[in-house]
Amino acid sequence: MSYPSAGRFPAILIGGPPHSGKSVLAQSLTRALTGAGIQHYLLRAAPDGEGNWFHEADPALAQSLRRKGKFTLAWVERVCRDLAARPLPFLVDIGGRPEPWQEAIIDQCTHAILLTPGADSLAEWQERVARYNLLLTASLISQRTGESQLVEANGPVIQGVISQLERGQLAAGPVFEAVLSRVKALFNYSYDELLSIHTEQARVELVVDLPAMYRHLNPNRAGYEWQPADLPAVFEYLPQDTPLALYGRGPAWLYAAVARYIFPQPFYQFDIRYGWVKPVAFHHNAAASAPLKLNVEQTPLYLRLKLELREDYLVYQPELPLLLPPPPPDRGLILDGKLPIWLYTSLTLFYRSAPWVAVYSPHLDQAVVVASPVMTGTYAVGQTLPLRNEN
Repeated sequence: MSYPSAGRFPAILIGGPPHSGKSVLAQSLTRALTGAGIQHYLLRAAPDGEGNWFHEADPALAQSLRRKGKFTLAWVERVCRDLAARPLPFLVDIGGRPEPWQEAIIDQCTHAILLTPGADSLAEWQERVARYNLLLTASLISQRTGESQLVEANGPVIQGVISQLERGQLAAGPVFEAVLSRVKALFNYSYDELLSIHTEQARVELVVDLPAMYRHLNPNRAGYEWQPADLPAVFEYLPQDTPLALYGRGPAWLYAAVARYIFPQPFYQFDIRYGWVKPVAFHHNAAASAPLKLNVEQTPLYLRLKLELREDYLVYQPELPLLLPPPPPDRGLILDGKLPIWLYTSLTLFYRSAPWVAVYSPHLDQAVVVASPVMTGTYAVGQTLPLRNEN
């Protein structure tokens, strides 16, 4: 199957045999790139249940929660489709023993970093890289113990020995820094450059850059951290009768609140995996497998809807097969779960007839009211609610 070429942005494959430290290196790179303000996306292309959370959580807890899936043709096709349409530079963490039919993922990449324990596995992965015409960026020998050693840093291919790539730790040292520097050079797109590129691709005329709006509303506030109390000012700043698109880093509750505020005007948001997306519609299809598990907690004041992904890789599509409980007519609704932001905006619009809707924020450990007919009081937009059992 062929896929359209993204053409504009690089995709760096991190390849090598199992247990060579690929996922740890990928996690270390994405953490460092994020810290440097470089926009990118780390695509975990193997269904092994090792998302970023797996490398950041307590090891025993991570192992207990890990859901290791299987490579399927549908999985490979989804990954290839997302890679082909990538809206940003991608790091691609692939499994250690790809079958020939799984190597379509490699074909969507542009560069490669190889991490191997010895000559035999290195030759195998070098052949894969050459077969798909990837530009080899780094070729590293991975070892569990010993010292890292940088052999070549200035040539077209970084070479060296990197050690102690252990889960729960971030890579460090001269070898890692040389690889990071090369990746930074490949991913060297400024925020303004990406904003310009993506604004041209937007499907509506008005694109609102969240950092710019934040600076306008909070000229004297240091840093960049949206607060729930900012929502009334956001509503005053934005037109309510105009289709718009939101761009930039922001909490799920902010996106959900804006989508509800301008409804029924068209709303788009920029997703780092898919580019511009709009809220999805939900339908019940008994023949289709629901992508989410639902748990409903009911109290006298609200209905708490907790959602859990059945797989780590949730595919965006205009319609999702999901049977949702109806909007509660006599109490509010709190949305909770580790979900993509576009799913939160979609759920907020689905439950727009509820008396009020809030989105739980793990960062705040409270639910933020994002939709309410009242402007003041307990359930006003921007108010926060602790989650507790109401008896």
